[in-house]
Amino acid sequence: MQEPECPKKGPYTLDLDAGTHWWCACGRSKKQPFCDGAHRGTGFEPVELELATPQKVWLCGCKRSADKPRCDGAHKQLI
Repeated sequence: MQEPECPKKGPYTLDLDAGTHWWCACGRSKKQPFCDGAHRGTGFEPVELELATPQKVWLCGCKRSADKPRCDGAHKQLI
């Protein structure tokens, strides 16, 4: 499988409502950091993020986090 695209070398800091959100794993979505279906045919699938309460989240922008969809600082290793 190829590497995902890297739309941002840092996290998306968002205040999200409770509910289900779909994080883009391929990096191709025009609605970053959320999925818009651009992954079709890439082998990537969006990652579900279920929030029970509204909260501030840091979602991975580089698409290389080991804790997808949350940022784990993996962007610091990118050149």
